[in-house]
Amino acid sequence: MAARKTKTMAKPARKSRQRRASIENIAEVPWRQFPDHFGGALSKPLVMPENKGAVHIDHRISCYQPMAYVAPHRHKVQEQVYHVLEGEGTMEIDGKRRVVRRHDVIFIPPGIEHAIYNSGLTDLVFIVVTSPASDDDPSSPTRGT
Repeated sequence: MAARKTKTMAKPARKSRQRRASIENIAEVPWRQFPDHFGGALSKPLVMPENKGAVHIDHRISCYQPMAYVAPHRHKVQEQVYHVLEGEGTMEIDGKRRVVRRHDVIFIPPGIEHAIYNSGLTDLVFIVVTSPASDDDPSSPTRGT
């Protein structure tokens, strides 16, 4: 019997970093001002595709100086959780504004317009967890392009 040749399929190249377990102190992560964030709206990207190879989660800590904000926006498929750690600000959800402060937890489903403003006197510090990490629509034929 002749030996049968088998074809092996090459795995597609990943655009993000290799996924691995990690421990990193928050002080080691540099502050960034992401697009559409203004006036000292800074974030430390702790876990995201670009730095940890995360697929399902984007986890950041943010510190907004007084008067800093992110412009109103919405996500196609992502949901977000904001957890306020310090300070006081204003969360706008679908055009309605509400004061948010320490220990408030805000859930934003996909498709809901939202923004957050530091309307307080001190820094507004909060954690933002977003899932999935990408806002590409999984039903779109152009996903990932």
